[in-house]
Amino acid sequence: MVNAVSRLRAAGQSIWLDSISRIMVTSGTLARYASELMVTGLTSNPTILGHAMAASHDYDESLRRLVAGGISEPQDLVYAVAFEDLAAAASLFRPVWEDTRGADGYVFIEVPADLAYDAPRTAALAGRLQEEVGFPNLLVKIPGTPQGLVAMEETVAAGIGVNVTLLFSDAQYIAIAEANQRALERRLDAGKDLGVPSVASVFVSRRDKAADPMLPAHLYGTLGLAMAKKAYSCYRGLLSGERWAGLAEAGALPQWLLWASTSVKDPRLSGSYYVANLVAPGTVDTAAGKTLLAFAEHGNVEALLEADAEAAEAQVAAAVAEGVDPDALAELLQRQGARAFSADWAGLLDAIEAKVARM
Repeated sequence: MVNAVSRLRAAGQSIWLDSISRIMVTSGTLARYASELMVTGLTSNPTILGHAMAASHDYDESLRRLVAGGISEPQDLVYAVAFEDLAAAASLFRPVWEDTRGADGYVFIEVPADLAYDAPRTAALAGRLQEEVGFPNLLVKIPGTPQGLVAMEETVAAGIGVNVTLLFSDAQYIAIAEANQRALERRLDAGKDLGVPSVASVFVSRRDKAADPMLPAHLYGTLGLAMAKKAYSCYRGLLSGERWAGLAEAGALPQWLLWASTSVKDPRLSGSYYVANLVAPGTVDTAAGKTLLAFAEHGNVEALLEADAEAAEAQVAAAVAEGVDPDALAELLQRQGARAFSADWAGLLDAIEAKVARM
C-alpha cells in the first residue's frame, strides 16, 4: 500500500487528506493516514463539516460544554467545535510544518461561503480566525471569486496564510497567483517578513462532470486534466520568472498549486484516474480517504504531469470543437460552487441550532 503512494512523494508531490471528523481524530485513523499513506496535511469545507457535525453524536459533549460556557451563536459553535478537531490535526502535522520550515504540514478552516462576494468581511474574518486558533500551521480558505481575490491579497498582505479554492481555469489560477505576488511585494516594500504560506486550489473532476455530457465518449475525462495542465504550465512559468526570483531571494515561500476535486465522478474511469494523472513536483493532491486508498491499492504513476501548454491547448480545442466554452464553464462552476458551499454552510448552522435546542 505504501509503495504506490510513495511514488507520489518521490515525485515531489504532497498528499493532503480532504476530510476530517471527530472519530477520525480520536480513533487514530488520521494518524494512520499520516504514517501509512504519507499524508502531510488536511483540508475541510462546509460540506465536510456539516456531515461530520450534524450527522452524528460525536460532537454532542463538546456542544453542551461550549453552550454551558456561554457560546450560543451557531456559527461560533461550529468554529469552536471545528477548532477542537483541527487543533488535534495541527498537532499531528506540526513536525512536518517544522521540518519543512512552514512549507507543508497545514490544516485548513474555511470562511463562510456567503462571504464569497464580500471582500472586506472575508478579510476581516480570516484575520479573526487566525488570531483565535492558537497554532501556526493553519490556513484560512477563501473562495476564489473576484471579490475573494481581493480578500486574498489583503489577507496575505496582512501576513495571514490562505488557501484560495474554487478555481476552475488557468485564467482564474493566474489571477490568484498574481494577487499573491502583489501581496508579497507590498510586504517587501514595507520591510515585512515574506514567509506567508499560500495555496491555489484548482478543481478538476467537477469540470469533467459538467463537460462530459456535452462531449463524445472518447473525450470523457480529458477537459479537467487539460485545464490542470494549463494551470501547471502557468505555475512553472511564474516560478521561473524574474519577478518571483526577487521575491524568493527575499524569503518568499512558493505558492502551492493544489489539485482539488480529484475523486472520480464517472464510473467508467478508474478510482485513481485523477490522482495518477496529476503527479507533478511542487504540487499538492488533496484526496478523499476513499480516493487515496484506491490509489494506494491499485494506482500507478506512468508519467509525470508535464508543463506542456501546447498539448493542453490541443485537448481544450477538441472540447471547444464540440461546443464547450471552457471559460464560461469555469465561471459557471465557480458560481455554483460558491452557492453550494453557502447552502451547505446554512444547512450546517440550522442543524447545529436544532441540535442545541434538543439538548
